Amino acid sequence: MNIEEMFEQSAILTALGMGVVFVFLWFMIICMNVLTGIVRKIGLDKDTDALKKDVSKNTGAAPLTEITVAISAAVAKYREKNKDAI
Repeated sequence: MNIEEMFEQSAILTALGMGVVFVFLWFMIICMNVLTGIVRKIGLDKDTDALKKDVSKNTGAAPLTEITVAISAAVAKYREKNKDAI
């Protein structure tokens, strides 16, 4: 087997591999779009819509403050526990 045949074989394998990946990704995107349509038609996405509305209503500073306090306390406890590691 000479170098030209090896290059030809590698080009065929490369094109075949890239083609398989392209077809798989295309098929996966089609399946995702079909499943999205099915889920919306059945109405299984209603819970996420309600959750989005609840989150958008709650724009006050209280939840962010509570989260910030919780994270700060966790970091302080970690630093206290692992003084040598820092």
